[in-house]
Amino acid sequence: MLSMSQTAGYAIMALSCLDPIGEQWVQEKDIAERTGITRPYLSKLLYNLGQSGLIQSKRGYKGGLALARPAGEISMLDVADAVDGVEWRSRCMMGLPVCGGGNPCPMHEFWLKQRSKIEKALSDIKLDKVIQFQKTGWRLA
Repeated sequence: MLSMSQTAGYAIMALSCLDPIGEQWVQEKDIAERTGITRPYLSKLLYNLGQSGLIQSKRGYKGGLALARPAGEISMLDVADAVDGVEWRSRCMMGLPVCGGGNPCPMHEFWLKQRSKIEKALSDIKLDKVIQFQKTGWRLA
């Protein structure tokens, strides 16, 4: 029922293509090739990741993209917030714009309790785990 956005999933897979320590630079075209994400979409995604401080970029010869900090310090919550904004955390589970306060939806209490658990789990899962998973041969279709 609940899942991360497709954009967050793409961002995680793009980040998993980068050097886990952030010492080697990777070209955007190589990320697109490895993930199957279209170049225009990937460019926008990488821009958001750069703006949020998760990646750094270097132009010119031997340039490219690198993690701004080690993969073991980047959580899935960091990634979701970077591409979806922090607003995704407080949205109504049923998608109702007027939910909350004096007019809660039927899922409101459940979502309040579960949201903190989900945020904790996403905070605990680090990019280095995804990189290990990706190394087993998993790729986007």
